[in-house]
Amino acid sequence: MKLSVSALEKKANDIRQDIIKMIVEAGSGHPGGSLGMTDVFTALYFEVLKHDPKKPKWKDRDRLILSNGHIVPVRYAAMAHAGYFPKSKLKTLRKINSVLEGHPSYRVLPAVETSSGPLGEGLSQACGFALAAKMDGKENDYHIWCLTSDGEHQEGMTWEGAMLAAKYRLTNLTVVVDRNNIQIEGNTEDVMPLSSLREKYESFGWYVINMNGHNMKEIVSTLEEAKSIKSKPVCIIAHTIPGKGVSFMEGKYKWHGKAPNKEKELKALAELRTLQGKIKSEHE
Repeated sequence: MKLSVSALEKKANDIRQDIIKMIVEAGSGHPGGSLGMTDVFTALYFEVLKHDPKKPKWKDRDRLILSNGHIVPVRYAAMAHAGYFPKSKLKTLRKINSVLEGHPSYRVLPAVETSSGPLGEGLSQACGFALAAKMDGKENDYHIWCLTSDGEHQEGMTWEGAMLAAKYRLTNLTVVVDRNNIQIEGNTEDVMPLSSLREKYESFGWYVINMNGHNMKEIVSTLEEAKSIKSKPVCIIAHTIPGKGVSFMEGKYKWHGKAPNKEKELKALAELRTLQGKIKSEHE
C-alpha cells in the first residue's frame, strides 16, 4: 500500500470533517451518503485510482463515474485533499459561480467525467466509457469505476446497462454499489425492495464481491481484486452506514439530504476529532 491503513483512516476522518463543514456552510447538501462512502473514496483517490491531480485530463487516467451525484461533497473533499484544487474552495459548495455545484458538472471541473443528477444513468454512461476503451484497444490501459447508490437500482436504465456490460464483456468496468439501505423517502426495502443485489447481478452475468465499506484494508484489497478479474464486469456491493462517524446521523434516512445546523456541526466535528485520536492510538 502507498499509505498505511492508519494514514488512510486518518485521511478519511479529515475528509468527513470537511464534508460536515462544507455542507453546513452551504446550508444544503447530502451528508448521509457522503459520510457513508468516505472510506471508499479515500481508498480510491489515495491508493487505487490511476490519476494525476496535476494532469486531470491525462488520457490514460482511470475514469470515475459518480452516478449518485448528490453525494458529490465526498468527491470534492477527496479531490481537494488529493491536490486537484485548494481545500479552501470547499467552502464554496453550492454557491453562485462556484465550480463545486450541488451535483457534479464535467463542464466546469476537470477530472469529473460526467454530469450527474437524475439517478440511474451512471452505469449506462460508464458502459459507454468502457466500451469505447475496448474499441480503441485501450481496455488494459485504464479502468472505469462507476459509483452508484442502492436506491437507483430501482431504475430500469441501471439494469439495461448491466445487460450491455455483460454482453460486451466489459472487463475494464467495476461498479461499486453503496448498499446503505436508505433513500430520501425511507429504507430501500420499504420503498421498493431490492432483495439480493448479489443474485441479481450474478444473473445478469457479473462477477460480484461483497465488501465491508468501512474496513479500509478490505476496501483496498477488494478494489484491487476487482481490477484483476478479466472474465466478467465486476460489481462490488459495499455495505456502508449512512452518516458514518456521526452518531446522530448513522443509519437515519432523514439525514440523506438535510444539512446540519451550527449546533449539530459542532457536535459532529467533536465526535470526529475524538475518533481521530482513537485511530492514532489503535495503530501505535
